[in-house]
Amino acid sequence: MARFRYRMQNILELKQKLEEQSKMNYANQRRELTKAEEKEQELRDIKAAYEEEQRKTRMDLLDLREIRASDANIEVMEYKIKCQREVVEQEKRKLEMRRRELTKVMQERKAQEKLRERAFEQFKKDESAAESKTIDELTSYTYGNKSKKG
Repeated sequence: MARFRYRMQNILELKQKLEEQSKMNYANQRRELTKAEEKEQELRDIKAAYEEEQRKTRMDLLDLREIRASDANIEVMEYKIKCQREVVEQEKRKLEMRRRELTKVMQERKAQEKLRERAFEQFKKDESAAESKTIDELTSYTYGNKSKKG
């Protein structure tokens, strides 16, 4: 039996490599999003600490300077949180773009694999037909030789 050789094997291998690269890009982007979300949470925690400190200051003494400093700290943290929220949203958009790229590459690879499977099925049919033809020829030759001798 002849050996099956898929003539577009190099394309299939390229699609597989592109898929692996796309998976790595997606994972990296996911890590970036996670880091941005963690940073946002850290900023929220710092703001909560400032607010708690402000509550304690207002309870103990009415030190206007500390209250103003505390207000300023809270405002700065709110601004940083807002900026970080924008970063998180941007990272989410990038992640979605990577997900779409990955999906597209996976579909292309699957299409190539289906083409390979179809080519293999056709190869098996062709080989089976060639084998049947050879058997028929042998049978015909053998039967023909017996009838000439008999």
